[in-house]
Amino acid sequence: EPSLYTVKAIFILDSDGNRLLSKYYDTELYPSMKEQKNFERNVFNKTSKTDSEIAFLEGLTIVYKSSIDIFFYVVGSAQENELMLMAVLNCLFDSLSQILRKNVEKRSLLDNMDGAFLVVDEIIDGGVILESDPLQVIQKVNFRVRGWGTEGGLLRCISEQTAFTGVEMNDTSTAPWPRHVGGECLCQVLMLL
Repeated sequence: EPSLYTVKAIFILDSDGNRLLSKYYDTELYPSMKEQKNFERNVFNKTSKTDSEIAFLEGLTIVYKSSIDIFFYVVGSAQENELMLMAVLNCLFDSLSQILRKNVEKRSLLDNMDGAFLVVDEIIDGGVILESDPLQVIQKVNFRVRGWGTEGGLLRCISEQTAFTGVEMNDTSTAPWPRHVGGECLCQVLMLL
């Protein structure tokens, strides 16, 4: 029977099979952390040495991709369309690639985990696929974190069009410091080091 609840789980593992990020949307599938980690270990053992992009395990369809030292997985039911799951996987990978400035590896991912969770939340909500276009995901993530400011957040507003002009210390008749001149603030994703 067709359902909007396409994705059962999504997770990212390192090259040793350790969990970096995971979200399970079907709580009946693997209700405990121990069961989830056991499933992830089984999936990793089956997929880490192969070059294919799809696996079937425990009655589930799993699509996956690796990059340098991390593995990306999207899990659906056995009847789920593999192309839909692959679209989610590609969107996840491409979105994270943009956020991590094409440096999709463990260290960068760990340094930008807040952005990774935002990306996942923009792609999938409760197992329902919301977006499969990485450009739209990045745009939504930028919008959601725009107000975080420059410290501890993912974005910093930078503008070539906006300039701050100083008001002379003794001139209180003009606009208060700082005064914006020009267009809107442009947001640019920054790597947190």
